[in-house]
Amino acid sequence: MPALETRLSELEKSASQPSFWDDTRNAQAVSREMAGVRDDVESWREVELESESLDELIQMAIEESDESLTDAIRDDYEALTSRVKKMEFAVQLSGQYDERPAILSLKQGAGGVEAQDWVQMLLRMYLRWAESRGFKASVLESTAGDETGLKSATTQIEGRYAYGYLKSERGVHRMVRLSPFDADHMRHTTFALIEVLPQPEDQDTTIEINSDDLRIDTFRAGGHGGQNVQKNDTAVRITHLPTNIVVSVQNERSQLQNRAVAMKILTARLMDIQMQEAEEHRVKLKGAHVAPEWGRQVRSYVLHPYKMVKDHRSGYETADAEGVLEGEIDGLLEAFLLYSMGAASET
Repeated sequence: MPALETRLSELEKSASQPSFWDDTRNAQAVSREMAGVRDDVESWREVELESESLDELIQMAIEESDESLTDAIRDDYEALTSRVKKMEFAVQLSGQYDERPAILSLKQGAGGVEAQDWVQMLLRMYLRWAESRGFKASVLESTAGDETGLKSATTQIEGRYAYGYLKSERGVHRMVRLSPFDADHMRHTTFALIEVLPQPEDQDTTIEINSDDLRIDTFRAGGHGGQNVQKNDTAVRITHLPTNIVVSVQNERSQLQNRAVAMKILTARLMDIQMQEAEEHRVKLKGAHVAPEWGRQVRSYVLHPYKMVKDHRSGYETADAEGVLEGEIDGLLEAFLLYSMGAASET
């Protein structure tokens, strides 16, 4: 707490200087950090007040021998402990982009219609998780499946530390279940690939996109089954020629809006390439092997013949598969982050 208050004082002093806005990008970065640190300070002050109130309630129960307060004390204690645990854990999220919003892209893997349904199930899971945390989630683009579900989707989740928490989701997610699309009700295994990117910001000067490197196509936004739902060419497809990255967006009402969203996603993917190259260089120096995207099976969701969700990296598992698919993924996220912190300390 004292360290946070000291940092807040330093940032406020910097922001009060007459020349503060001479460097707009730096000023914006300082302002964002100041807002975050201020939130932290206020949260810890609230915890202190709640802790004092709980102490008073305990003393009252002891002095008056009032057993009726036991349930209230237990509930308050559990709520306070849970809040402190989450706040302490957030302190560990110190990566360069951890505080930023996250952009999640989901793509179907092997499994046909089953895989398309799986993409939709995963998207719903993340949207429910975001809602439970009070984060804002918006679907930037999606491509409908042939019969049901989604072939792909991209969603933006805005909230402090959204990327820090969700970066663990990158990789292949495997589901095993009795398929509702199989007349024989056979067990099917299907896959989806998830890409997690930090939202780019103005100060990310290392990402330069030359307009000559882009091919921009426009087309009519299509509904389910290829039906046209727009009379004008509002959908946008941007191809980054040097990397062959293709981004298509059709969810917004205007071509201009779709283009802006597509450029945001493209910038995020180029940032991700930079981060991967830096990590691969570090791993190469260490002599380890980096698996390709589709080889990185990070988690299994087994719905038949038993129920279990298991993270193959941290080893964390739970039998509450339904809860996980309803967005209760904090246990999985936190277990992986603790695992990754331990792995990083060994390198």
